[in-house]
Amino acid sequence: MSNVHELGFLREKIEALKEQGVYRKLPVLQGANEAKILLDGKEVINLSSNNYLGFANHPRLKQGAISAVEKYGAGAGAVRTIVGNMAIHEELEKLLAEFKREEAVFIYQSGFNCNAGTIQAITDKGDLIISDELNHASIIDGVRLSRADRAVFRHSDMDHLEQILAEKRQEYNNVLIITDGVFSMDGDIAKLPEIVELAEKYEALTYVDDAHGSGVLGESGRGTVDHFGLQGRVDFTIGTLSKAIGVVGGYVAGSKTMYEWLNHRSRPVLFSTTLPPAAAGAIIEAIKMLMETTEYTDRLWENANYFKQGLGQLGFNTGQSETPITPVIIGDEAKTMEFSQQLLEKGVFVSGIVFPTVPRGTGRVRCMVTAAHSKEQLDQAVEIFEQVGQKMGILAGGH
Repeated sequence: MSNVHELGFLREKIEALKEQGVYRKLPVLQGANEAKILLDGKEVINLSSNNYLGFANHPRLKQGAISAVEKYGAGAGAVRTIVGNMAIHEELEKLLAEFKREEAVFIYQSGFNCNAGTIQAITDKGDLIISDELNHASIIDGVRLSRADRAVFRHSDMDHLEQILAEKRQEYNNVLIITDGVFSMDGDIAKLPEIVELAEKYEALTYVDDAHGSGVLGESGRGTVDHFGLQGRVDFTIGTLSKAIGVVGGYVAGSKTMYEWLNHRSRPVLFSTTLPPAAAGAIIEAIKMLMETTEYTDRLWENANYFKQGLGQLGFNTGQSETPITPVIIGDEAKTMEFSQQLLEKGVFVSGIVFPTVPRGTGRVRCMVTAAHSKEQLDQAVEIFEQVGQKMGILAGGH
């Protein structure tokens, strides 16, 4: 008799991953997430983190976290709507609203929670959600949780978006257009001014997930909406606190009306304990740092442009990136994983990204440059890319 508890059906799927060359074990980081890290006992240049501004291990953030723990404890102790709403959470929301130049900000435990909780709370049966085909997995899951109908437009294709609006607008109560601000796999920026104009023309609402725009685009990292000067014209702006900000969490910036409704109907907030005080304390410090100076975002862009130029001169395909996210597109899945492995052996950690995260045949290593990298580290990384690229025949002149 077969033993049902052996999960044979999952074992088979795991074996299939091994056969496809995409099975992996989690790398173990033995210390802080910095520009150079100790990974599985080996010192390597880190080109894989979302720690864009080098804040994750910054002394000011660490001190902010420690002070918050000393005053408020290790955990909030309850969901926010019962007795987990601390003064530090309120302070964080007020500061974020000021930073984002919006009426109000509502915080979540993660960016993923933010999309899962907000989309289903603001849409209903009789509404339509129109989503960019390359939107993040958390948006896709948030849309699935909604009772609204859904349509997908081709990536950044404004004609297609308008076609859907023209055909379907009159059939629905509300229409919500959702897009990433910066697309995480290619590093391209949404055509936000055009999306907003179409939304206003057809009386639709706009929702921007700015996970990779937060702390990166706009004045001192205020995001994609600020980058295009669209304050007050985007109804829901989602930001993350776990990438450039360096901690954990997510938020929605928008109107006081939005805030009041989410406070009553957002499921991750109603049914899950809120951010720990340490996270709130560290985030407050990070936002204050961004409000004091543009030096962190300036250095991020300087490093990103420097690195891109280095790879471009070698002849690598870095796609359509307009941000510090720099994909190096290899194509074949197994070859991509092999490229990533060989880079690691030579001292550069950059993870391979393959199907289902990106379409089949567009495997890439995604390089994440930060403000904390030195020019020497970036030069060294480019040199290693060249060596491995030639050895694997990815660059012209290789074997």
